[in-house]
Amino acid sequence: MILMALIYAFNVAVRELVPAQAARFAWIEEACLFCLAWVVFLGLGLALERGRHIAMTSLLQRLAPGLRRSAKLLIDLTGLAFSFYVAKLSFDITLFVVRSGQSSPTLDLSMGWLYAAMPVGFALLGLRYVLELRAGEGRFAAPAASLVH
Repeated sequence: MILMALIYAFNVAVRELVPAQAARFAWIEEACLFCLAWVVFLGLGLALERGRHIAMTSLLQRLAPGLRRSAKLLIDLTGLAFSFYVAKLSFDITLFVVRSGQSSPTLDLSMGWLYAAMPVGFALLGLRYVLELRAGEGRFAAPAASLVH
C-alpha cells in the first residue's frame, strides 16, 4: 500500500511539474488499480481471521450459550456459502473477460488479471470460513487475559 501511494504521488508530481513527461508514466495509474484490487480481495480472509469484518457482537454476546453457538455456526455456514458462490460467479466473469481478449491500455496485460483478484480473494475467504468452522470458537473466542492491555 505504501509503495502504491508513493508511485502514485510520483505520477501526480510528474504531471504537475513536468507535463511533457507524463505520458511515459501513464502505466502507474493502471498498475496501482491492479495492485489495489489484489490487496483488497486478498485481505478478505485476513480481515475475517482478525475479526475486522462487520459484526453485531453486542447482540451475539447477549444470547444464551447454546443459542450463541448456533448463531455462530449459522454465521460461518452462511459466510462459507456466500464466499464460494461469489467466487464461482466472479470466476465465470473472469473467464468471460479473458475470452473477450480485453487488455489494459497502458500495461498491455489481460484484464483477466484484474478480475481474477475477486475469485481468488473470495475462495480464500471461503477457506478461512472452513478453518473457522473447524476451530469452533475461532474469531468469536474471547481474547486471552495476557493479550489484553
